[in-house]
Amino acid sequence: MQYFTVKKAANDEFVEKRSRFIGYITPVQTEEQALRFIKEIKSKHWDATHNVYAYILRDKNIMRYSDDGEPQGTAGMPVLDVLRKKELCDVAVVVTRYFGGILLGGGGLVRAYTKGAAIAVEAGEPVCKKECPLCRIRCDYNFYGKASSAIADCGGYIDSTDFAADVMVDFHIEEENLGALTKKITDLSSGGVKIEQTDSAFFDIKI
Repeated sequence: MQYFTVKKAANDEFVEKRSRFIGYITPVQTEEQALRFIKEIKSKHWDATHNVYAYILRDKNIMRYSDDGEPQGTAGMPVLDVLRKKELCDVAVVVTRYFGGILLGGGGLVRAYTKGAAIAVEAGEPVCKKECPLCRIRCDYNFYGKASSAIADCGGYIDSTDFAADVMVDFHIEEENLGALTKKITDLSSGGVKIEQTDSAFFDIKI
């Protein structure tokens, strides 16, 4: 299982016909987190003309948006559409506007809010979250170097290493690479070292 979201909270801005647009984005996991983020931006920009928002959550496939006083269909929906077209979820966006005195018209508003959301997404660094097995290897100190190299060679990532009487290596790896690593560890240890899968979790995967 995998999904796309953003790596971090971020913002960017631009000016269009004297109106200042600021796009904010943050990763969220619940509707409460999304609403808290929106409230924070609205409080920060209490004097803005509009604070338009949209968010999408994986849980129950929730999608919400608000035009916040802009003409219907010219603000919140374009922001939401940016998230949908990029297949992003567990993410919230607020595009703040300070009116500059020049009307943009319906089409101009759609383009401006689309741009505000798009630059926010870019600043937040889109990332793929993929569910990966969490695994563990227990081995002696002589085999530790071989195990670490094998994990890296097969695309795994070591999360922690505990040096005690034996060495315990906790790591995660993409499901499709686990078979190759298992074979490699088995061959290198002549069957003496086993891989134990303990759980699974979502990790950032390069797009």
